[in-house]
Amino acid sequence: MKPLKKLGIWMDHSDAHLVEYKPNEMKTRFISSDFTHEVKEESLSKSESKMHNKEQQEQSYYYKKLGEVIKAYDDIVLFGPTDAKVELQNMLHEDHHFDNIKIHVEQSDKLTNNQLHAYVKDYFEA
Repeated sequence: MKPLKKLGIWMDHSDAHLVEYKPNEMKTRFISSDFTHEVKEESLSKSESKMHNKEQQEQSYYYKKLGEVIKAYDDIVLFGPTDAKVELQNMLHEDHHFDNIKIHVEQSDKLTNNQLHAYVKDYFEA
């Protein structure tokens, strides 16, 4: 039986820190939303409804980028200070490609890189 691939994702609505768990090493990579402050200002100058539409499109694209990465793993923990992790979990539960992936959601504060690694290690070794 092959070992499970495990991933911890600390996220908010703009950034995700992906920490791949392996007993002897941790690899971190980042994915960011394209809905920056500049994009928000530009959209808002046209109209508030255009800004909200643009924000929803960018959030959806951000979550889809995360979903593409998650497909390669067996066990996922989503954690962070905002509701972004729950929104992503809900989107993933609607897609049957993720039916065989364990996805857990935990609340956490903003963490340093060392704290991220410790959190993921403690979570998967518990």
